[in-house]
Amino acid sequence: MAPTLRHGDAVLVRPGGRPIRAGDVVVAVFRTRPDLLVVKRAVRPQDGGWWLRGDNDLITDDSRAYGVADVRGRVVARYWPRPGRIPRRQL
Repeated sequence: MAPTLRHGDAVLVRPGGRPIRAGDVVVAVFRTRPDLLVVKRAVRPQDGGWWLRGDNDLITDDSRAYGVADVRGRVVARYWPRPGRIPRRQL
C-alpha cells in the first residue's frame, strides 16, 4: 500500500460503522486465500464482496491475482510511527 502505508505501520481498524465505499482503505481476506489478511483499497463491490487494489500498480498481490475479497473492517487512522488519518482516494 505504499506510499499510503508502509510495512510496519500500525493502523486503527473499524469493523463496523458506515458502509464501505470505493476509495476506502480496508482490511480484508481474499476468498481464494483465506489465510491471507491484507490491507488494500476498495475499488468496487463485486459478487457479494469487494474488488481490491493496492496503491502501487506495479505490485499485483491484489484482486488482479486473487479475485474478490471479503472486507473485515475499514482502516481509519495510522497511529504509529506517523499518526494521522488515512485519506479516502477517488478512483
